[in-house]
Amino acid sequence: MPKKYIVFLKTIGRRWFVFLVIIIVIIAFFNPIVAIWMAGITIVFFILSYIPRFFFKSKLHKFMKGFYKIEDELIARKLKKPLKKVREEMFELSQNQRKKKWLIVFLNKQYIFYHQETVQAFKVVYNKGFTEKEILDNLNEYKVNTRVEIKAIKDNLIKLERLSEREISVKEHKEKLRFT
Repeated sequence: MPKKYIVFLKTIGRRWFVFLVIIIVIIAFFNPIVAIWMAGITIVFFILSYIPRFFFKSKLHKFMKGFYKIEDELIARKLKKPLKKVREEMFELSQNQRKKKWLIVFLNKQYIFYHQETVQAFKVVYNKGFTEKEILDNLNEYKVNTRVEIKAIKDNLIKLERLSEREISVKEHKEKLRFT
């Protein structure tokens, strides 16, 4: 029986605020002083309801910085949080990453976080004119495993305007390797 109440409270979520505002408006017609007190208490509870989310967001970001590359499923497992919640937070972080040094990529229906060292190493080898295969070989120590990841990192960095024009083209790099 108690589980039904928990499910009910979870489905309401923060919508309790709307129900309470309606009740406060009704009470305000009969007793305005009680309505003012209830409104103050409601605002305090509403603000307090955002505190756990703020702590989780900072904990998540701090946790991700400990890895060169980490996927959302592994984060959810290690932090013992629901995958949906982790994905929502990673989505929000991915929307505001234009000026960040790290990178979050959505690839194969999952979010992947790349540490700033991984992104910097990618930029260095990309600017040297390396092909996707050569970039992949150079980024093995950063846990980048597939060419699809290389392509996704490149596309996202270009979209975010964080990747400059190559210093040496791939063609020039191949010619340089061939003649040395």
